[in-house]
Amino acid sequence: QVQLAESGGGLVQAGGSLRLSCAASGRTFSNYAMGWFRQAPGKEREFVAVINWSGVSTWYLDSVKGRFTISRENAKNTVSLQMNSLIPEDTAVYYCAAGTAWSTNQDRYHYWGQGTQVTVSS
Repeated sequence: QVQLAESGGGLVQAGGSLRLSCAASGRTFSNYAMGWFRQAPGKEREFVAVINWSGVSTWYLDSVKGRFTISRENAKNTVSLQMNSLIPEDTAVYYCAAGTAWSTNQDRYHYWGQGTQVTVSS
């Protein structure tokens, strides 16, 4: 089992920044690819970013490329999502997830956090 806990969400004006963090406990963190997903009101949950076990490989949703950066510190069992130039369309509950495959498909992720709310005002 892997337990995940997100933090860092909040209310920010358009153009602002937030940094989300996800702390992991349980099984060896470095065994897992880590992803960030989000779910806006009335919409399905969607992929945002993924990072492989070593931190060398990353991939992003097109609409966040150049604005969001995913990173991880295996020694601290944490993964982060730095979000810059936020827009109202980024408003959602953000989830971190752990999976054994480096994938944009949420079905490949076995463990999920409870989510943290990000609200971007215009």
